[in-house]
Amino acid sequence: MKLSSPFFHHSLPTNKVMLLVILALIPGAAIQFYFFGYGVLINLILCSIFAVTAEYFVLYLRNRAPQEVLKDNSALLTGILLGLAIPTTLPIWMTFIGTWFAIIFAKQLYGGLGLNPFNPAMVGYVLLLISFPVEMTAWMPSRDLTANQPSLVQSLELVLFSQTSSGLTVNDFRTLADGYTMATPLDHVKTEHVLGKMSSEIFSKELFQANQNGWMWVNFGYLIGGIYLLFNKVIRWQIPVSLLASIFVTSGVLNLFDEELFSSSWFHLTSGATMLGAFFIATDPVSAATTPKGRLIYGASIGFLVVIIRTFGGYPEAIAFAVLLLNLATPTIDHYTKPTIYGHSKDQQDQDDDKQNGTAANE
Repeated sequence: MKLSSPFFHHSLPTNKVMLLVILALIPGAAIQFYFFGYGVLINLILCSIFAVTAEYFVLYLRNRAPQEVLKDNSALLTGILLGLAIPTTLPIWMTFIGTWFAIIFAKQLYGGLGLNPFNPAMVGYVLLLISFPVEMTAWMPSRDLTANQPSLVQSLELVLFSQTSSGLTVNDFRTLADGYTMATPLDHVKTEHVLGKMSSEIFSKELFQANQNGWMWVNFGYLIGGIYLLFNKVIRWQIPVSLLASIFVTSGVLNLFDEELFSSSWFHLTSGATMLGAFFIATDPVSAATTPKGRLIYGASIGFLVVIIRTFGGYPEAIAFAVLLLNLATPTIDHYTKPTIYGHSKDQQDQDDDKQNGTAANE
């Protein structure tokens, strides 16, 4: 590792940064596995294999050395993030499509790591969500709600054949003893509000509280991993803190306006992929804002959009959509929030940038 000047910290190589992020995902993934079964592990294995093979395939076509590029572990991390985001019983062919699309179209067609303007894992997730909305919202209920969780063999059969050898389908496992099919808390709240029910009625049900409890612990696991990344300076604090603060404030204002129509800040912070999105997805060093002020704007904007889309949009989860929308705005945010170089005035720096941009355009 090269020595840095006294004014800068030592930088970790890319492959070690990716491994640290994967390590930080373990607490949340382990809790997710506990509450939602073997499908979590199966998704992680499948998405990792599909992501690495997709990257190898494209690099081979580009006449680049696949073994050298794959050592950066970025494809592996993309596969793991996508595997944690998709339902545990998603058919294998859909998992394949989403993962290969994420690597090939959202990453390699732009030139590979460092050149992709969008978060690859979220591009793959949004493709699957828009193309297969029923399958992508068919999450299993928390283990606290059912004694009929699929075994490892049954989970494999559901992924490979969409039913078990005994003829049980995903809906059979999702249906509780009273014949009620449990959706995710975000999806359930949105559906119930559309049907005209009030929040006090929705949140008072024991079944809902038990399912929400599972997602709350999953988010707590990813929060622990996020704090680990902050402690080891793998990510900066601005994006996750501003994102979570924005969710808290935006949902809190709506809840104060009408608590029967709009969910509380606590619900938004502990549901869905909030902590996974705040610490592991929005902080992507390639597609996120890079200036200190820009990171604050970037994170706060994502948090605001998450609450707005969850509340008024057509999809219950909004992390992926909010992140991709702000990926579009990242160059603009960075341009208007770049710090002034020491010894230069702001006007002088703007003039130098204009000259440099003009020279680049002429070339």
